[in-house]
Amino acid sequence: MTGATIWLTGLPSAGKTTIAYELAGRLREEGHRVEVLDGDEIRTFLTAGLGFSREDRHTNVQRIGFLADLLARNGVKTLVPVIAPYADSREAVRKRHQASGAAYIEVHVATPVEVCSERDVKGLYAKQAAGEISGLTGVDDPYEEPESPDLRIESHTQSVQESAAALHALLAERGLA
Repeated sequence: MTGATIWLTGLPSAGKTTIAYELAGRLREEGHRVEVLDGDEIRTFLTAGLGFSREDRHTNVQRIGFLADLLARNGVKTLVPVIAPYADSREAVRKRHQASGAAYIEVHVATPVEVCSERDVKGLYAKQAAGEISGLTGVDDPYEEPESPDLRIESHTQSVQESAAALHALLAERGLA
């Protein structure tokens, strides 16, 4: 089995994790080995103690990138729904994969902040608006959109299934599904 890292970047509540789990189910049904490295779970179990400064966010992304590359090199389709707000951090992960020979696909889940705020899955936008938290990516902390992702998904204009199907089609086109 050929492994790959599929990194889904986007704002909080953009739909990254939902799309990743939908695609993971489909890939598993096809017989692929699949892992989802959910950003929230990673912060709980592997990168606990890191904050949300630029340096800590970079460290978080690099640690996740290392793990994703390791899994991909060992035949696992590794879906990574992680914000990764800085372009240089994502580029460092891409270069790690290029150096190891592991396939890497960057997907921008390009959902407008207004839509993310309405979805507000974790209540972060409400907390930020109430002044309870600061440093919310895309609101009062930067998010650098990918300039040329392998795929751009506008999750607010299509269903989760359609978004996952578009990503599956790209994987198939590249011989990864």
